[in-house]
Amino acid sequence: MKVTIDRDGCIGCGLCAATCPEVFRLAEDGLAEVYAPPSEETADQVRKAAEKCPVSVISVEE
Repeated sequence: MKVTIDRDGCIGCGLCAATCPEVFRLAEDGLAEVYAPPSEETADQVRKAAEKCPVSVISVEE
């Protein structure tokens, strides 16, 4: 699984970091970033974060 964030469209709401803090966090500039690769244990949470993102900037490639 590969996950990316289009930071140009990110609004920094933090929902992804709250949903899956093992993979996502808010960077110093206030925008979300992927800081760790997803694992089998976090894959479902990563998918949920992508689905819940209010601006749909999280891409998940299986």
